[in-house]
This record gives sequence, structure tokens and C-alpha cells, in this order.
Amino acid sequence: MHPLELKKILSSGLLSFPITDFDEQGNFRADTYIERLEWLAPYGASALFAAGGTGEFFSLTSGEYSDIIRTAVQTCAGKVPILAGVGGPTRQAIALAQEAERLGAQGLLLLPHYLTEASQDGLVAHVAEVCKSVNIGVVVYNRANCRLTPASLERLANMCPNLIGFKDGIGDIELMVSIWRRMGDRFSYLGGLPTAEVYAAAYKAIGTPVYSSAVFNFVPKLAMDFYHATAADDHATTNRLIDEFFLPYLEIRNRKAGYAVSIVKAGARLVGHSGGPVRAPLTDLTAEEDEMLRQLILKQGAQ
Repeated sequence: MHPLELKKILSSGLLSFPITDFDEQGNFRADTYIERLEWLAPYGASALFAAGGTGEFFSLTSGEYSDIIRTAVQTCAGKVPILAGVGGPTRQAIALAQEAERLGAQGLLLLPHYLTEASQDGLVAHVAEVCKSVNIGVVVYNRANCRLTPASLERLANMCPNLIGFKDGIGDIELMVSIWRRMGDRFSYLGGLPTAEVYAAAYKAIGTPVYSSAVFNFVPKLAMDFYHATAADDHATTNRLIDEFFLPYLEIRNRKAGYAVSIVKAGARLVGHSGGPVRAPLTDLTAEEDEMLRQLILKQGAQ
């Protein structure tokens, strides 16, 4: 897929990140992962990100990564584009990017590099090296220790024609406005904060109407209903869903660090599409929290 075609796809619609299925021993389980993708694909997400943050990219071995991307690409061929998560040290990110391209991924989500802080010059060099190592489109994820400025993004836009997207995971409105006003339609802009629905209206107002939904993993109809209501400025519906579902959901999610992933896996299990446990250093929800989430899901009706 040409990078500009991918950019067009990412400029509208709802995006999501499937969880990665593990068995009780913590090993990748392809059969249920395939079932998950086949279950989610018809709900209408514009693209799916395999082995992203919600897919526990940070916990995968290189061999597992290849299996996951291959499985996602083959399962979703002709149905929905697959973008592969890549990240870590520059050379590792390049190796994963080239492997994902070889396996047929339509694009990449470049997650932050590992551990160390870096200057803007260093971040630009890192992103540019990854982009130049492949021909497919790349979305850079502004999060944690990868915090690109508008000037750095402008440099990268001039250096890397296949850098077609910018995903924000920081929540700095001033920075987002500055980037959007400086870069205009050069990028597709994606909202990427945890439980992005809570921020959807605000981000739409500053030129970022597209976001990735984690709850799509277990309440896909609700996630799509919320997206369509946001797109239509149907504030009555979005406010109702925020009050009835998302705010109670946040109360559970915010109990422990890392629960932004753990609660999604719990939700999938509770609706009959278990992806197994999370891997350390993440921890699963407690029995009490499981029950709280189960009751919340039941109130939303059939999906």
C-alpha cells in the first residue's frame, strides 16, 4: 500500500489495537488471535494496529513478533489494513520495521525508543533512520521519552516522504495545536491517549478527529456508536456514554499503573473472547475489579 493511500485511510474512521492472545503459560496463541481478528473486523474499524501498546509490543520476543504480524496480515487480508508496532533501540526498530514490511503489513506505528532521554536532533535521527529503512507508511507516536517538537516534525516531513502520521500520547493541547497549525494536512493526526474517547471531542476541535479505541476490543458496538456520535457532534449520546460507561471504567483503570492494558484484556475475557493473562511487568485485575467491570459491561447490552 502506498504511504499516501494509508494516510487517506487513517484520516477518518475509528482505529483500534487488538490485544495479543497468550495461553495460560504466557505463550502466543495464534488460534484465538485469529478468532479475535475475525470477530472485530466486521465492526468497521478503518485500520488495526497489531503488536501495538495494547498488544503488549514491549513484552514480545522477535520470533513472537513475526508470528503475530504474519497472522494479523493473513487473517485481515482484503478486510482491514494492518499497521505493525515497531520500537526500541534504533537498529532493533529498523529490523522489526523491515520484518513487518516483508510480512505484508500496510504500515508501521513507531513507538518510543528504549529507556534513554534524547535531544531533538537524536529523536529526528532515530525516526528518520527507521522511516528510510522501509517503503511503507510510518506513524510516529509522541509519547514518554519521544516528544517531538513542531520544528522537529517539520524537519522529518521534509526528510521522510513516507512519514504520514502523527499519534499523540502526551495530551499537551498547546503542543498539539502548534503541530497542527504548523504542519496542516501533511500528516494524518491520531489521538492516542489511554481511553481516548474521553478526549475525543477536545481533540476533534483541534484538528484530530481520528483516535484509537482500546475498548473496541470488548465493546466494539459501543466504541463505534461513540465514534459516530462524536463525528456527528451528537453531544447527548457522547455525554451519556461517558457518564454511563467511560467514567466508571476509568475508576477501575486508574487503580493501578499498567491497568490501561490489563483492563482491556479483562474485558475481552469477560465477553467470551479471552486473550489470556498479561505478561509481567503488567498485572491482571483482581477478582473484585473483574466483577466491577463485568457489571459495567452487562449494563451496556449486547454487542
